[in-house]
Amino acid sequence: LGRRFARRRLRSHQRLRAFLLEMFSTFQICACTNELCLLGNVEPKPHAALALTYGFTVLHGLTLSGNACNPCGTLQLVWAGGTSLKAGGLQIGAQFAAAVLARAFMRFLWSLELAEPHFGALSQRCSNPMQITEVQAFCIELLFSVVFQLTVLRVERVHPKYKVHLIALLITMLVYAGGNLTGAIFNPALAYSLHANCFYDRFLSYSLVYWIAPSLGKFLIRYGF
Repeated sequence: LGRRFARRRLRSHQRLRAFLLEMFSTFQICACTNELCLLGNVEPKPHAALALTYGFTVLHGLTLSGNACNPCGTLQLVWAGGTSLKAGGLQIGAQFAAAVLARAFMRFLWSLELAEPHFGALSQRCSNPMQITEVQAFCIELLFSVVFQLTVLRVERVHPKYKVHLIALLITMLVYAGGNLTGAIFNPALAYSLHANCFYDRFLSYSLVYWIAPSLGKFLIRYGF
C-alpha cells in the first residue's frame, strides 16, 4: 500500500517518491527477516527456517523489483555511473531509515507476544551472529557478497519469473552454508536492523564485517572481475 501510494500520489515529487519507495521496500525485507530470525528455531531444524528463507526471498523478488534494498547495490550503481552520488546518498539514507523503523516496529510487535517465539524476544541484547573470529567472518561476508553479486549479474537476462527463484535458491544456499557462522547477511542495512545492539556494543568489529566487507565485495566486482 505504501509503495502504491508513493507511485500514484507523488509523481511530481521525484526525490520524495524515490526515497519512500526505497524505504518501504527495505522496510519489508528488514521486518520480515527480523521475524524470520525468531522462527529459525522452529522444528524441524534447519528445514523450516530454510523453507521460510526461500519463500520470503521469492516474495521479495516478486514484489520489490526496481529497488536496491541494499546499500552495497546502491554503491555499485554509483560506481558504475548508473545513478548520481546525490541520488545514491538519498537511497542509502532511505535504506538505513527503513532498517531503524523496521527494528522499532518489530520490537513493538514482539511486545504484544502474539506468538510463542515472541516471548522474551525483547530481553535479548546482542545475539552475536558471529560464531567465528572477526577475520574469518570478514572473509565469509566478503565472499558471499561477491558470489551473490556475480550471480545477479549472470542472471540479468533470465526471465524475471525464473530469476527470482534462482536468486532465492542462491540466498537459501548461502544462509545454509554460513548462517551459523556469520548470519550470511551481506547487506549493511539489514545487518543493522537485525543486530543493532551488537553495533552499539562492538561497533568497530561489526562495521568491518557487516558494512565494509560486503561493500568491498561490490567494489571487487566492479574493478576486479
